[in-house]
Amino acid sequence: MADADPARVVQRVHGVVLAARGGAVPSDQVLAALAALRSVREQLGAWEPELIAAARAGGTSWASLAPALGVASRQAAERRFLRLRPSATGETTGEARVDAERDRRAGDRAVADWARRNSAVLRQLAGQVSALDGLDAAGRESADRLGAALGDDDVTSLLPPLAAVRAHLTRDHAGLADRLGAISEHTDQLRREAAGNRRDRTT
Repeated sequence: MADADPARVVQRVHGVVLAARGGAVPSDQVLAALAALRSVREQLGAWEPELIAAARAGGTSWASLAPALGVASRQAAERRFLRLRPSATGETTGEARVDAERDRRAGDRAVADWARRNSAVLRQLAGQVSALDGLDAAGRESADRLGAALGDDDVTSLLPPLAAVRAHLTRDHAGLADRLGAISEHTDQLRREAAGNRRDRTT
């Protein structure tokens, strides 16, 4: 039954099933069919999150995906995807991946709200850092990326390059480095608090 083509494997397994319905089948054939069926099930299961991700990348809404996935709501469709997809952060169970994703989104919302309230301060700081002299080549490249982000209407786009450029600041820029460090610490704290508050509301 070792066949890379799932359609052929299913056909062979189906043949064993039909034979079993008609009478006794050697146990080695049944065991081979069960092993092959498990392999196909795992392969099909790996395809589902890929197809969902492709549909989402193509603009399909969660509400439109729900019927195709056999679930009743957009929330259930998204939850199914989060449970199925491989974790990039080490969560081993579907529920852990769902919780991790919801924690991340709660943190993103909290940080975005804070950034928009402090837009003027962040833009001023980004302007100062992007105009610095005396940076090495890597620091200049990082500062240039920060300067480019200043043209974005969404102030939250400044946060990643602000955090990245900190590593390139020299002792001459210690004050700016401290301010950037304080921002990173504050946004990390906002994420932790938002995740904690979300979990408190669900318990």
